[in-house]
Amino acid sequence: MSFPASVRLFEMSPRDGLQNEPGELIPTAIKVELINRLSQCGLSHIEAASFVSPKWVPQMGDASDVMAGITRKPGVTYAALTPNMKGLESAIAAKADEVAVFSAASEAFTQKNINCSIAESLERFAPIMETAKQSGIKVRGYVSTVMGCPYQGDVDPKQVAKVAKAMFEMGCYEISLGDTIGVGTPLKAKRMLEAVSKEVPINRLAAHFHDTYGQAIGNLYAVLEEGIAVIDASVAGLGGCPYAKGASGNVATEDVLYLLNGLGIETGVDLQKLINTGHWITQQLNRTSGSKVALAMGGCDE
Repeated sequence: MSFPASVRLFEMSPRDGLQNEPGELIPTAIKVELINRLSQCGLSHIEAASFVSPKWVPQMGDASDVMAGITRKPGVTYAALTPNMKGLESAIAAKADEVAVFSAASEAFTQKNINCSIAESLERFAPIMETAKQSGIKVRGYVSTVMGCPYQGDVDPKQVAKVAKAMFEMGCYEISLGDTIGVGTPLKAKRMLEAVSKEVPINRLAAHFHDTYGQAIGNLYAVLEEGIAVIDASVAGLGGCPYAKGASGNVATEDVLYLLNGLGIETGVDLQKLINTGHWITQQLNRTSGSKVALAMGGCDE
């Protein structure tokens, strides 16, 4: 067991962080400013938008306007979630640098989330993968519910590995393993990763852990020991899955960076700038939507 020398942080707050915010729609200008601020923190990958039907995820209805409004910093990848071909076409038109598709390791969750089986969800990706390839756009794959499902309970690590392998073989350059409802523990995380890494190289895997029971940092430490070098996180711990009842926020990017700094792992990200950004967005959300967003570690300087 050894830690990686460097870790790439994949910032999720503009999409996964804001998609489930209650109350009024968040103004486009705030989303654009959030992305611009994040790009100044040293982050190399930011998931900026989701091209999904506003009927299902209203907060993401202005994805094209957001992508058109941001100031693109050289060296930063601005990604978008694309659940179907229409979403991909919109993302290409909006000049997304890369896109993401998603499935789950739980049949019950897949049915609730995208109204089809796991096998059907993978079949739907085939034309998306082909069109993205022709357009020169990389595709990232998300596997949800890798350590537990709100509908079926425990999820077999072998099933996670099966889905991850299928997405990797379809052409996803990286597979993000999501503990969607945050029920994982360090040992469960290690066992899940052990199964998946037998099918997908460890350097093509990322950890996407939610913090429902305060276990995300411990779980990340566990998979860092196994060689994970890409971590999805959301500034101020924003976010949750609209289709996973009880799912709390993503692990806070500030907390993850504090951990990595303490372990001597390079990220290229400025912690203080990130803290300032987290404080700024929580203020904006409290003003615009009335939501009471908890500040992440170090974010409260009032």
